[in-house]
Amino acid sequence: MDLGISGKRALVCASSKGLGRGCAEALAEAGVNLVMNARGGDALEATANEIRTAYGVDVTTVAADIVSEDGRAEVLKAAGDVDILVTNAGGPPPGLWSDWDREDFIKALDANMLTPIALMTALMPGMIERGWGRVVNITSQSVRAPIPQLGLSNAARTGLTGYVAGTARQVAPHGVVVNNLLPGIHATDRADQLDSGVSKTQGISIEEARKQRQQTIPARRYGTRHEFGQTCAFLCSQHAGFIVGQNVLIDGGGTNITM
Repeated sequence: MDLGISGKRALVCASSKGLGRGCAEALAEAGVNLVMNARGGDALEATANEIRTAYGVDVTTVAADIVSEDGRAEVLKAAGDVDILVTNAGGPPPGLWSDWDREDFIKALDANMLTPIALMTALMPGMIERGWGRVVNITSQSVRAPIPQLGLSNAARTGLTGYVAGTARQVAPHGVVVNNLLPGIHATDRADQLDSGVSKTQGISIEEARKQRQQTIPARRYGTRHEFGQTCAFLCSQHAGFIVGQNVLIDGGGTNITM
């Protein structure tokens, strides 16, 4: 399928690896030029070079912490006028409700709620002026079905979801489409982190922890960055203009809900 976005320009955050990389690759495959951001410069440059070679698109890299005000300013300066924004930031650590204090919640809100809002606030006016734009926020399945040990993530990402619900409907008349992608467990560093935690808690191997978690997923496997990225690219396409303010689960059926 021709997604109709060849020649567009996209900012993809946290895109050196994992789900962000999957989104960058899928957009590049569709002919989109990229501004890629991540904290680690070496991994970012390696990924960018692979994408340039594979798809022949223009790729600008900015190694900076998107959560910090200075880092975000650097990324936005390099991005300029983009047509597509994919927000993404690593989730806060798991734990118990009794483990966290106010500063833990502030850090989670900064990374997983306030940073995406700041990026949208900075970039959507240009999209509105040009009459076309796409925003995809990578959040989590936990905004539909909270995960007990991920209380920090549950709180911050649900706050972003509420913000998007109203904002998406305000900008839609101007051709700007905003949606959220809600991943379940995918084969990324985040999954390794969570499986490592289970391994230590239960005294089992990481492989056993992974198999145990896979049995809770109807698809009986973890997702891949490729299939996640292709879903992201579709939401950024010309064909997704009537999908507004939605929370799209991509979790192998792991979230047991009817809506």
